[in-house]
Amino acid sequence: MQLNEADPKGLVRESYRIEGITLGECRSIFMDWALSIPQERSVPEAVSLLIDTYAKAAPGHPMNGVLELALTPAGNAKRRGGRLGRIV
Repeated sequence: MQLNEADPKGLVRESYRIEGITLGECRSIFMDWALSIPQERSVPEAVSLLIDTYAKAAPGHPMNGVLELALTPAGNAKRRGGRLGRIV
């Protein structure tokens, strides 16, 4: 996968250029990035490429944590209550 395929709009690249960017802003940018990735692209592969390209050159940047968190497997969904939770 090429870098321009992993970050087609350059959103992640630009996030690393913003001085004083916050974790919340990085999460928002990541969400925009995730929505712009075509379905046929492998998201874990793209995220790994972005980490290799940007994160290693900018230790301590808040986007690094967001990208690394994107590679962790999601936990099992659990029921949080509601009417069916009380009946069953």
